[in-house]
Amino acid sequence: MEQRKSWRRLNGTIINMPIREEVRLALMAEQELGHAMKVCIGTDSQVKGRCTEFATVIVFIRKGKGAYMYIQKEDVYRKMSIKERMLEEVARTVNIAYELTSLFTAFNVDMEVHADINTNPLFKSNDALKEAMG
Repeated sequence: MEQRKSWRRLNGTIINMPIREEVRLALMAEQELGHAMKVCIGTDSQVKGRCTEFATVIVFIRKGKGAYMYIQKEDVYRKMSIKERMLEEVARTVNIAYELTSLFTAFNVDMEVHADINTNPLFKSNDALKEAMG
């Protein structure tokens, strides 16, 4: 069973339109203000009992002028290995990046996609990294 949640601003304000339209309007406003922009997209997850909580973020960085973000959280009630969870994080990130890429291109905004792969052995993602490296 999966529970879909809508996009919201960090302050909790729900976005009542498709995220693509919200991003388009945000990019238009930032362009009018003359801000140089960069966007970073990523997903992270946490396991809490039987539930895996995924959070995907779209971070707008105004070069030298601060940043803001949109976030979408979703609870998934399905047992997953760490490797499966990491692949799900990457898939969610790539899906939203793909949906928005044409906007970033049209507004000449650089986009980065982030994956949660950690070389520090204290993090569970390191186990999956070691497994992938063989």
